[in-house]
Amino acid sequence: MTKLKFVAGTVVALSTIAWSGAQAKDFYKMSTITLPSAFAINTTFAKIIQKYHPEIEIQVNATGKAPRHALDAARGKTDFLMGAPALHHLMSKGKKMFAKVKNAKKLAHNLRAVFNYRIGFYQFGVFESSGIKSLADLKGKRVFLGPPAGVQTIVAGSFVKAITGLVPGKDYKVVKLGFSPAMQAFQDRQLDVLVATSNPPAANFVQAALTNKIRFLGASDADWKTPAMKKLMRVPGRTSGQFAADAYGKNQANTKPVQTIAAWVGLVTRKDIPDDVIYKMTKTFWEHIDEMYGVATWAKEALNLKSAFSQMNMKLHPGALRYYKEIGLKIPRKVM
Repeated sequence: MTKLKFVAGTVVALSTIAWSGAQAKDFYKMSTITLPSAFAINTTFAKIIQKYHPEIEIQVNATGKAPRHALDAARGKTDFLMGAPALHHLMSKGKKMFAKVKNAKKLAHNLRAVFNYRIGFYQFGVFESSGIKSLADLKGKRVFLGPPAGVQTIVAGSFVKAITGLVPGKDYKVVKLGFSPAMQAFQDRQLDVLVATSNPPAANFVQAALTNKIRFLGASDADWKTPAMKKLMRVPGRTSGQFAADAYGKNQANTKPVQTIAAWVGLVTRKDIPDDVIYKMTKTFWEHIDEMYGVATWAKEALNLKSAFSQMNMKLHPGALRYYKEIGLKIPRKVM
């Protein structure tokens, strides 16, 4: 009888030790969208941190939309997210998708930046066989601008309107889908135009170009000078940019570089995450940035210390700020 009690007691003790060990890990939640660039950078960030700090666990959730992720982080329900300067601008003003959110302006102050990067170019892709040659040809077509209530949807629609005068939902049909279903619908020819924000070559367009001629629609030199376009580009997180006419190989029908909006986003966290935690994560990520570059060919151009503060319109987390000061980076006063 005594022996049985000893064995039982040992099992309980070992279970307690194992449970304590499991609980010793620092656990964080990360929310990301499924766009290739953001997904690759966020998940690789998590992997690098966990590789060199086994005491840290980051659970990545790739469901939901960016506005919801921002609100969740501001309310303490998630710890990291892909934050967009345009999104933060709207949240801090309580406009657009945040217009009906109570205390949206106050909640915006709970977010802090770790670094920014170019999530990609707004790519308006069509099959060459569609006959669509320019944005003006979108009239009457089925167009995926982005997920409902998403920043991409607003910006892409405004870009088309600034160039052509076409109004989303009036002059062409806005197809309401998430990113993944929209990509499949494009492959199945259920969409005439797919808008994806990514750094070329983006996987969804690469697949389409394997067996089909594809074309990308964009702006002209003159388009950037119009009042409507200048107004659109005043919002943080947007710069003019272009990608090569052969970014997708021989099946890309463009003969000149495609001029479009380059979009900037960033890794964002909550302001109440301990400074030493964010410092450790920031330092580890940048000291092993070659592992990030090994994941995606476009990453070296899109994510680097020279552009880590590009278009940033929120304060840096003190932990991240400490690291950047240590390595001697020139930091804009507005983000300090």
